Amino acid sequence: MNHQDLIAIDFHTHAEVSCRNPFDSYGEEYDRAADKYFGSSLRPTIAETIAYYRERKIGLVMFTVDSEAQLGRRRIPNEEIADAARENSDMMIAFASIDPHKGKMGAREAERLITECGVKGFKFHPTVQGFHPYDRMAWPIYEVINHYKLPAIFHTGHSGIGSGMKCGGGLRLAYSNPMLLDDVAVDFGDMQIVMAHPSFPWQDEAISVALHKPNVWIDLSGWSPKYFPKQLVQYANSLLKDRVLFGSDFPLITPDRWMKDFEVAGFKPEVMPGILKGNAVRLLELDKKRDAA
Repeated sequence: MNHQDLIAIDFHTHAEVSCRNPFDSYGEEYDRAADKYFGSSLRPTIAETIAYYRERKIGLVMFTVDSEAQLGRRRIPNEEIADAARENSDMMIAFASIDPHKGKMGAREAERLITECGVKGFKFHPTVQGFHPYDRMAWPIYEVINHYKLPAIFHTGHSGIGSGMKCGGGLRLAYSNPMLLDDVAVDFGDMQIVMAHPSFPWQDEAISVALHKPNVWIDLSGWSPKYFPKQLVQYANSLLKDRVLFGSDFPLITPDRWMKDFEVAGFKPEVMPGILKGNAVRLLELDKKRDAA
């Protein structure tokens, strides 16, 4: 990634539409509920998302969410995202998502995606995937990520997916309590853990884990900054200023809206460049990779 040419790096964007696999309408009611919750029905292709970000000179990290065991929906191929990142390596990085229920087969896939496809990190969504982050079921995949010292994003807090559906669509919010990542941070010290989103209703727990474990970060996706809890802004301005990351949750929230609201959300001018880009450059070791090249 040529980060010097970018104004920001969005650490949290979703691939929504596959151009390789036919559309899987099974479970589409979850999409409709999310559209209502976020007030958005935007479903761009991967290529459309890349063009959108290129026009704005914003780099992006993109991934899908593999929830085949819990929701029964066919995932977007990780390889499709990785190929797009390879073709747009100046401004895009691919993360992969593997359902933790796949165990050792999932670990084998993770190894292949890293070594053959150039994947630079992973995404987990405990609520949608239906697992406790510290469940040893997921450890074979964590061990691979830890071995390669790559980052892993974990959804934390409330989930717009399932919101308003009968029984919340059967999805359990408790899986996404950030305190459940504390054990993971202890046992996998070389895996950089990114807690996604303001972690409502557990914001204090998220801050505590990040303060205590130096391999834990927070991305600010999924909410407009004007609604951030005041303690999150306080710690992003001070003790956690080097481990907070810009993320939008595109396409559910656009970077245009996020960055506009970020300007007036109470962040100190001296910490804003780090949040928008500098911290992601360090986490992804982009300068080291450029020097090595």
